[in-house]
Amino acid sequence: MIELATFAAGCFWGVEDAFLSLPGVISTRVGYCGGRTDNPTYRDVCSHDTGHAEAVEITFDPLQISYADLLKVFWDCHDPTQVNRQGPDIGDQYRSAIFYHSEEQREVACASRDELENRHVFRKAIVTQIVPATVFWEAEAYHQKYHQKNGGGCGF
Repeated sequence: MIELATFAAGCFWGVEDAFLSLPGVISTRVGYCGGRTDNPTYRDVCSHDTGHAEAVEITFDPLQISYADLLKVFWDCHDPTQVNRQGPDIGDQYRSAIFYHSEEQREVACASRDELENRHVFRKAIVTQIVPATVFWEAEAYHQKYHQKNGGGCGF
């Protein structure tokens, strides 16, 4: 059985890198989720008129990697206490969000967030949205596997 996980954690190039080579991750693709416009482009999303977040959709084998383990990578690859910002990137498209695909994913995501909050892992409160997955619009081809194709990395 194959499952999907969708996360937004800032610029999707670096977020994709965090998941790309994990055992059990079958594929990743970057795109836009959580907005109100059909088939948005990068330019549309950057205009702040669509409501989309830059996101990574992960296809994974839960027999090889659990959703809980994917969440650990998600929490570690960004600062979930920042509203509409990650590092130098500012705007609603850079918000922290978990787009769940099932009630089980929602429960695991909420429990994971609550556990981090109870342990005071972050200095400030977690602001990550945990919301139902909506249509995932794949980003333009040049965004896919960007760091693999162009080198570089994010400054976190």
